[in-house]
Amino acid sequence: MKAGVRPGTEAVAAKGWLAAHRWLLLRRLSQAGVLALFLVGPWFGWWIVKGNLASSLTLGVLPLTDPYVLAQSLLAGHAPGRDALLGAAIVLGFYLLVGGRSYCSWVCPLNPVTDFAAWLRMRLGLRGASRLSRRARYGVLAMTAVVAFATGSIAWELVNPVSMLHRALIFGAGATWAVVLAVFLFDLFVVPRGWCGHLCPVGAFYSLPARWSPLRVVAARRSACNDCGDCYAVCPEPIVIKPALKGAGGAGPVIAAANCTNCGRCVDVCSKDVFEFGSRWRASASAPLRPDAARV
Repeated sequence: MKAGVRPGTEAVAAKGWLAAHRWLLLRRLSQAGVLALFLVGPWFGWWIVKGNLASSLTLGVLPLTDPYVLAQSLLAGHAPGRDALLGAAIVLGFYLLVGGRSYCSWVCPLNPVTDFAAWLRMRLGLRGASRLSRRARYGVLAMTAVVAFATGSIAWELVNPVSMLHRALIFGAGATWAVVLAVFLFDLFVVPRGWCGHLCPVGAFYSLPARWSPLRVVAARRSACNDCGDCYAVCPEPIVIKPALKGAGGAGPVIAAANCTNCGRCVDVCSKDVFEFGSRWRASASAPLRPDAARV
């Protein structure tokens, strides 16, 4: 990223504003659409979906269950019903196809909050930050499992900011906004992408099925990369980009890392159209490197 130039400036100049924000707009429509399906019932009496992100019933026939919540329930010693098991299987199957971390960028109601914190941090030029390992989220994930087993309850869901925000938007809960504000300020002033990228156990859980997902972001035209660095600047998980973009260790052009959120930010922001959505089986020969690219 060039000094003094915001990420995406070149992409807007090359492709136009709409093309340079296509996947962002689609993500926001997806997040708003999912939320609207839950809100129209309690707000207007149109019960398309009953429940919340933990467990719901669509049109009275389609059960959907968060497999992470179900796993905690099993550890707590609760016997799940048939609908809960079926709902978890449907959700898990869906994210096995599209990528588990797609939940984080296309569904999670907290994502716009953390995205806004990241955008504001960039606009304000805030550089200093505390260091926190991205592996910490797996420690938090393990902690939630231990708590469920030790207490016989799904205790984490009482304080999970994602669940709290979704319940607050549907049913209303004043105290929840303090938690959301805390996440926002944490991301803004303490650790960039601190919650989603370093601590959230929901994202850690959904990264597990993502290891086998066929839908991937592919650096299909990586030989055209001009090393502007915009993709790294906007990616919530920037460490996933280099192997595919630079062929580190002989890697092919597919972003195979389980923590890629399939958000499309890198697709939007690239003025050279290096990235696109594709298959995990995309042949590396389709994206030759410049002779010096692997050394960058």
